[in-house]
Order: sequence, then C-alpha cells, then structure tokens
Amino acid sequence: MTTPRIGMMLTSTVDSTSVVVVRWAAGDQQVTCGGTPMVDAAKGDTGPQQPLDPDQSAGTLLGKRYATDDGTVELLCTKPGKGTLAVGGVPLAVKSAKPLPASD
Repeated sequence: MTTPRIGMMLTSTVDSTSVVVVRWAAGDQQVTCGGTPMVDAAKGDTGPQQPLDPDQSAGTLLGKRYATDDGTVELLCTKPGKGTLAVGGVPLAVKSAKPLPASD
C-alpha cells in the first residue's frame, strides 16, 4: 500500500473515478472508492477491474472537493464515477464553500 501524498493522483479500480490529493494528514490510512482501495494513477493499471460494492455507490462529482469532518484529508475529483470515496472506512462528504463576508 502506498501512503497518499499531496499532489498524488489516485484512480479507482471499480469505476472511472480519479482524484488528486489536496490535503493529507491521515498517516497511512487507505483511500477507497466503492469499497476497494484506490491506486496510484502513475503506476500502471487503471480503470475498472473489480466489482462495485452496492452499499458504497453514492457516486462522485467532477470538480467537487471531498473531505473528512476534521479536515485532515481533502481530495479533488478530476473524473467522476459511481463509487463512494472513503478514508479508513469512513465516507467522505462533499466540502461546502465558505460563505463570503458581507460587503455593505
């Protein structure tokens, strides 16, 4: 297992999902998509090779950032797919935009 690092591109083995690691402070935890580990896109076989776990099929959206509740992990979706992104078995939520300050 390769520990993710900032700037690394990860690809799913169950669907077309690809992400770029924007923030990583989760040690050597594993990033999964659709219930299976994601792989380093720079190291060989990419694309669907394994079945998608139906319980982990919420999907990903192009251009959205996915993050942990504590902010230690942030991933940017560069190619959408059907699988759910998770770190250490905990699904990641779409990061919401920060509201801009009022300009009165």
